[in-house]
Amino acid sequence: MHRVLLLSLALSLPLSAQQAKNVILFLGDAGGVATLNAASILGHGEPQKLYIQSMPHIGLSDTSTASQWVSDSAAGMTAIVTGQKTHNGVISEGPDTVRGKQDGAALKTILEYAEERGLATGVLTNMTFTDATPAATYAHVNDRGDYAGIFRQFLAPRFGDGVDVLIGPGLSIVDKKLAADGGSVAALMKSSGRPLYDSLGAIPLGVDRAVALFESRNDFSLPQAVERSIDILSKNPKGFFLMVEGDMHTDDPEAGLRRALELDGIIRATAHRMLDDETLIVYTADHSFDLRVIGGKKGDPLLEGKAIRVDGSHTGEEVVVAAEGPGSERVHGYMPNTQVFQIMMEAYGWDAPGELRK
Repeated sequence: MHRVLLLSLALSLPLSAQQAKNVILFLGDAGGVATLNAASILGHGEPQKLYIQSMPHIGLSDTSTASQWVSDSAAGMTAIVTGQKTHNGVISEGPDTVRGKQDGAALKTILEYAEERGLATGVLTNMTFTDATPAATYAHVNDRGDYAGIFRQFLAPRFGDGVDVLIGPGLSIVDKKLAADGGSVAALMKSSGRPLYDSLGAIPLGVDRAVALFESRNDFSLPQAVERSIDILSKNPKGFFLMVEGDMHTDDPEAGLRRALELDGIIRATAHRMLDDETLIVYTADHSFDLRVIGGKKGDPLLEGKAIRVDGSHTGEEVVVAAEGPGSERVHGYMPNTQVFQIMMEAYGWDAPGELRK
């Protein structure tokens, strides 16, 4: 009887009164409003047909850095996962950093808070696994190009036992950086005692940690990687934090928009799988990109003729923040990108340092 009463009370509470056990952050790299609009038209023949665009809570996030109006992925992701702005090229270090010359204050990330509290953590990407977006969740360096230093920090975490699941491409790129001092990804993984898998299928059933690294994004399926990662991370009774990056850069418009559609499909499938009151799902972008739909007729192929214009650079306008699950009602209106960090922390029921509270 008591269990029934407690369950009834829990179900009657508004989501704002419930805490998230899990947080999944989907990061569309360069996935601004115009890219989402074009992806919907390309994939569905109509605007506003993406799952992202149907999520119940929507806001717009400023992406400026501590010193510039237009952000790169390093500064953009640092703000999202630490709640503090920094300079372009800097990975989860403060604005006292001088890129490539001087370290600044190390900024504690949402993943590190999760590790400190014993949650499982995961980082997935279809870009290089030491690139700015994934690196900002687990590393602190004064230059985003320091792939060797970033990977070494992955294996020497400041909190907990570090990232439990890491999946992504770029193996030979990181090996070349490590070769300067005689190292390699495989050798460092072996010395750390962690196995390195060369396929998703090679990851044994029942494991609670896994690192699978590839040469190219074509060597693995990002949707399958997300499913497998959730299987692994869900074993932790305390919950998990997972960051999934999908490359939405549209230098090649069709390739970029197809990747945007893939990430949207992943978010849809994940939301359907995690239909409960325990998981906050957030989508946002680190910065926008200069793609625009400037013409075309309804019913005609979007990528034929002169319907699309791409100038091939990052831009400074706001990007979408979309969310569902416990704590998602905090997403609304215009906000700084640092507020995404606050939203995730509050969903877990955690307090950020006093200087970061609003």
